[in-house]
Amino acid sequence: MVRRTSLKEADCPVARALDAIGDWWSLLIIRDAFSEARRFGEFQKSLGVAKGILSARLRNLVELGILEIAPASDGSAYQEYVLTEKGRGLFVVIAGLRQWGEEHCYEPGEPHSALIDNETRQPVGRLELRSADGRVLGPLNTSVRLNPMPPAKPSGRP
Repeated sequence: MVRRTSLKEADCPVARALDAIGDWWSLLIIRDAFSEARRFGEFQKSLGVAKGILSARLRNLVELGILEIAPASDGSAYQEYVLTEKGRGLFVVIAGLRQWGEEHCYEPGEPHSALIDNETRQPVGRLELRSADGRVLGPLNTSVRLNPMPPAKPSGRP
């Protein structure tokens, strides 16, 4: 089996993010956590993944601070996996993947799930990247630049 190359020291934030959550099982676990899956058995039933793979992915997501283990909400002896603030920050990523999939992975008229606004009961609007002044941005309107290192703090020595 080919060993995966770690990207956790990469200069690119996309590479580092993919190192953390880039395999499909992790993203599907996070998706299910947003759909209120909490227990190991709920994730396994939804995903149909082998117990060893699920256990390893859940452990990694906890180590990364994306999920945390909490006592079961029903007071039983079980434990639950709950999204942390860092994990909840992935909602827009999951929504963006969902919208890309809706647009590019289905034939016209083919049924699929949709993300719905609970207040209006309508599909959620398309995600857009906007500038600080509100303009819609695309790949031709943006570029990537190396963010310079902040100046070193004085050590307090003369």
